[in-house]
Amino acid sequence: MKKTLEELAAMIGGEVVGDGGVEISGMNGIREAAPGEITFVTNAKYATLAAKTQASALIYPRDMELPAKPVIRTDDPAAAFAQLLPVFTDPETYEPSGIHPSAHVAEDARLGKDVTLGPNVVIEPKVVIGDGVTVGANSFIGFKARIGAGTHLYPNVTVCSKSVLGDRVKVFSGTVIGSDGFGFENVNGAHQKIPQMGIVLIEDDVEIGANVTIDRARFSKTVIGRGSKIDNLVQIAHNVIIGEHCIIVAQVGISGSTIVGKNAILAGQAGIAGHLTIGANTVVAAQAGVTGSLPPNSMVSGYPAKPHEHAKRVNAHVQKLPEYVRRIKKLESKHPQEES
Repeated sequence: MKKTLEELAAMIGGEVVGDGGVEISGMNGIREAAPGEITFVTNAKYATLAAKTQASALIYPRDMELPAKPVIRTDDPAAAFAQLLPVFTDPETYEPSGIHPSAHVAEDARLGKDVTLGPNVVIEPKVVIGDGVTVGANSFIGFKARIGAGTHLYPNVTVCSKSVLGDRVKVFSGTVIGSDGFGFENVNGAHQKIPQMGIVLIEDDVEIGANVTIDRARFSKTVIGRGSKIDNLVQIAHNVIIGEHCIIVAQVGISGSTIVGKNAILAGQAGIAGHLTIGANTVVAAQAGVTGSLPPNSMVSGYPAKPHEHAKRVNAHVQKLPEYVRRIKKLESKHPQEES
């Protein structure tokens, strides 16, 4: 499929600068784009790449100096680019349907309309599955679990007993929801297991990446709030409560009973200690180690995590330590201390 630049601009409410008749047949990243494709630039940091790209056109911010190529100017180039992706996406996909003969469904499980179960799926007794749910091959849904309408579980997902998933949830392969929380008491030198009696509640419109582990609560619920998005390889411990519309990036670990406020962002490999409160709209930078509660609208980095601007100043001085040591030794050589 080909579209002119003018046609694409009309779809996203953008302004064409240059040849609006240039034909676009695909989309790509700024480094990979070839003639006939369109790419995008979000800020001046990419101006050099924009000048070198082979793309035939670019989507550009309104406030940047324009390149020699035809452009569409928009307020948000990244969002505009995402909006255009379906125009050039191959519509041919494989969508399984129906219940595969090898799927095992307990007699008293309740399945809604238009449910799809792939090969070797296991549905245990008293499970309730809503309309339009897809469960991929080799997935397991445990006793008394509930799966909301329109939810999609990709192959090899495990939903343990009594877990509750809301509507339109996506869970990618390898994820385990509702395994036991890590709870032990040392009794006479031996680690005695504490029963984990609670559940996991995943609210509506949550997306969970591959190989995520979300532990059931010791009591009550471990909760993932509505609209939150969780990247691959994240560990969420028992009784954690994550608010609505949070972003949890790959390899984050959240210890037990911590509360994360709505719209928080936990960047890659951040570690959050247990029994803390992370305020709404807080940003925790990559690899930060949070050891204390944070008020709303915080931005922290480093270990232990501290206000980001302060952490940057500390890090700047750390980088200069060899120079500081050299200067101190020079001063000491000029002014030797008397021995007491």
